[in-house]
Amino acid sequence: MAAPTEPSRKARTGVAGLDDILAGGLTRDRVFLLEGSPGTGKTTVALQFLLEGAAAGETGLYVTLSETEEELRDAAATHDWTLGAEITVFELVPPESLLDGAHQQSLLYSADLELGETTKHLFEAIERVKPMRIVLDSLSEIRLLAQDSLRYRRQILALKHYFARHGATVLLLDDLTTDTMDKTVHSIAHGVIRLEMVTPVYGEERRRLRVLKYRGQAYRGGYHDYAVKTGGIRVFPRLIAAEHRTGFAGERLASGIAELDTLLGGGMERGSSSLIIGPAGTGKSLLTVQFAAAAIARGERAALFVFDEELGLLFARTKAMGFDLEALRDRGSLLIEQVDAAELSPGEFTHRVRSCVEQNHIRTVVIDSLNGYQAAMLEEQLLVMHLHELLLFLNRQGVTTFLTIAQHGLIGDMQSPVDVTYLADTVVLLRYFEALGRVRRAISVIKKRAGPHEDTIREYLVTDRGIAVGPPLVEFQGVLRGVPVYSGQDIPLIRDDPA
Repeated sequence: MAAPTEPSRKARTGVAGLDDILAGGLTRDRVFLLEGSPGTGKTTVALQFLLEGAAAGETGLYVTLSETEEELRDAAATHDWTLGAEITVFELVPPESLLDGAHQQSLLYSADLELGETTKHLFEAIERVKPMRIVLDSLSEIRLLAQDSLRYRRQILALKHYFARHGATVLLLDDLTTDTMDKTVHSIAHGVIRLEMVTPVYGEERRRLRVLKYRGQAYRGGYHDYAVKTGGIRVFPRLIAAEHRTGFAGERLASGIAELDTLLGGGMERGSSSLIIGPAGTGKSLLTVQFAAAAIARGERAALFVFDEELGLLFARTKAMGFDLEALRDRGSLLIEQVDAAELSPGEFTHRVRSCVEQNHIRTVVIDSLNGYQAAMLEEQLLVMHLHELLLFLNRQGVTTFLTIAQHGLIGDMQSPVDVTYLADTVVLLRYFEALGRVRRAISVIKKRAGPHEDTIREYLVTDRGIAVGPPLVEFQGVLRGVPVYSGQDIPLIRDDPA
């Protein structure tokens, strides 16, 4: 006969990403503080906490001093939740006698009576329900009733000791509307979680959370993005690439264009990252599509995250060149996602890429472009840090990653919006140059960590059959400056209609 399983030391919150950050959830029979300004989603997290307990057969009690039971049930209904018999909602309001002017006390402060009556009703509800999980919403009302910090601290300590005797895991909510600098409960609570909301100049609100304290428990520190969706809060834990390492066979992957593979020293290495950089219109996206199509031709799956181009236009443009991306998507070989930088936080984007790779066994990822990725950042200097962890994670999963970035300008001296060339294993440079009264394109590899590569500059064409790469431009000087000087006898440029 199997031994009975012991109850978990942790009470899961019902928010998967938050449980990951908290190393499994909240320590049972302890008091935790969840704080944040109005609109950050505290009530949603609290309801998920109680619903998670109800699913495990644990009784729950939601004590509200600021919202009515009807408002709470309506809020739950917006997420398609039903608060069943396992969850009791208790409206804790001042007794009617205290609201009647004819019964006001003259010798005692009414706040003394209100706080005492409030605490009494709270204890009675707990004795009656005997909950295993308790939510108290919110501390701002108790702070106002206590009037001073010393009395408030004593009241919170009394509540903590009472909860401890009854063996309940408690979540205290604080909306920070009374005094945002009051840290009274921080020292008393077993753990503190803060929810924050930032409104950018353009786009929807960005939300993030941070665990400020968790006694006796290691947790995932720093800020973590989250979003309020229909169905509850979704938390996207900050990616730490060092925690994800898998073994894979190293190999060189061809692009399907012999001249391009020669320029790259035989192709791209599996588990490496490549940055394709150049001005607008040089064919950066088309080059990444070429590598994605080559991966699919090998029997692999690829993913394409598009920031800048509408998918319908991308499908039509690439289909005319022989790449039927829509058919590849419908077949399941290619996952394509349109990314709206104004609506998506960096943490959620990283989570999507990670989930795509882990759940769908993707081995080629294209991010087009970093200009759009940068637009999703509230603070531009964080782009490099986010990108470093994401690329390191993908490399360790054996994923070959292709990034594009558009430079400012068209010909001559050009600048990139952000320098990430040192992060990529391979850097491919695309350029316009003038020759014989025509604007032409040149390609070169300026960096490759994994092995040797050609140091030549080759011309290439974007044709109705895709990309065609020509021989090295050995008799031109100044191609990368945009206005080269020809020093040879025969013009070595490739024809506009290669066979």
